[in-house]
Amino acid sequence: MAEEKNQGGVGEKLGQAGTTVKEGIVGGLKGLQEIETEIVNLTRQTVTDTLKATGSVAQETLNVSKDVFKGAIEAADQVGTGLVESTKSVAKGILLAVGDVGGDASQAATSLVKGAVRGAAEIGSDVALVAKGAVTGVVEAAGQAGTSVGVAAKAAVTGAMEGASSVGQAAVTAVRDVLVATVSGLKEVASAILPGGEGASPAPPGAASEKKAPKTH
Repeated sequence: MAEEKNQGGVGEKLGQAGTTVKEGIVGGLKGLQEIETEIVNLTRQTVTDTLKATGSVAQETLNVSKDVFKGAIEAADQVGTGLVESTKSVAKGILLAVGDVGGDASQAATSLVKGAVRGAAEIGSDVALVAKGAVTGVVEAAGQAGTSVGVAAKAAVTGAMEGASSVGQAAVTAVRDVLVATVSGLKEVASAILPGGEGASPAPPGAASEKKAPKTH
């Protein structure tokens, strides 16, 4: 059937995306500043081409992200680039690529970070550090991608927690702990991932000091 044929082509394209990014990072190692920019540009171009070929931005962002993050993580291991820095640059590139093909940046932020966490888990990498890098990349690229930092950060954190949930409770705890520090400046985002704060409404401004006091029963 034509549909099956198309799915096969999509799978092949997705597999190539991760390999392209991995080989590009390994082959283009220079100074840290230079390689960060190169990873962003390489990822952006690769993902743009892949999403155009698949024809479904919303459905394929998760899959292509997982594949590209796996390639970048393996490359970071090979050439010694920092895991957080590499994944941050990849996240920026993916978010910008989704914008290039007319996709929704907020939806993409959730999908790409979820893909990052799942990809890291599949190859035995540090899911918490990968989540930190991916969320940081989304926050830094939000303006360029046409969305606000608050909206992008919230979407990215949601993706990180969803991805961690599919891995296991240990991953949820590790990812939550590292993200509390990462998004500490964005209180409305942090409130969603603090222990006991999932799904809760943000506290009113005057309630912060009350929350710090231990409860007595």
